[in-house]
Amino acid sequence: MPLHHPYYVIGFHSCDKEVGLRIINGNDILNPSENKWDWLGSGVYFWEQNPQRALAYAIDCSEKKQKFNGEIKTPFVIGAIIELGNCLNLVDPKAADVIKEAHNALEIVTKEAGKIMPINDGANRKLDCAVIQNVHAVSRIQKRKAYDTIRSPFHEGDKIYPDSNFTENLHIEICVINHNMIKGYFLPLPHKNYNPYL
Repeated sequence: MPLHHPYYVIGFHSCDKEVGLRIINGNDILNPSENKWDWLGSGVYFWEQNPQRALAYAIDCSEKKQKFNGEIKTPFVIGAIIELGNCLNLVDPKAADVIKEAHNALEIVTKEAGKIMPINDGANRKLDCAVIQNVHAVSRIQKRKAYDTIRSPFHEGDKIYPDSNFTENLHIEICVINHNMIKGYFLPLPHKNYNPYL
């Protein structure tokens, strides 16, 4: 199901300072994350409109408080201009049908193979990752246009008050699958707020 979103968003990526400077200078590209716990599947992850959360995550990774496949010695944040393109936008009600279809297909294939469905366990979101990877598999089988990006809200942190739907670190994440959707990088201003280790 094509869900074309012909507009741009600003995303922020948490990384090591050395990596970030190479990216900004055009000497490197961001590699897709391909962990089994990546809840939006394989791709390059960005915090939408949220440089503060990107810095907090980079700091947590440098202190080994977050799951991170790599090493952040010096916390760093880079900004990116992202075209959403053919986006599986999980805020859009139509996207729920895509997810349900992929989950149902995954259940069938897993059962037929005599295996057990993956499960989400805290920060390890193997089920979500498997479902999203199956979204892409179903799209290929049905010869649908591939998704360029995935966009979704994410509840994180404690509830702001009892029985609240609001959490302290509620945010929107973007997973960029098609690297061509990243139109440029920049250093967010003011540097002292978002890159205090620059």
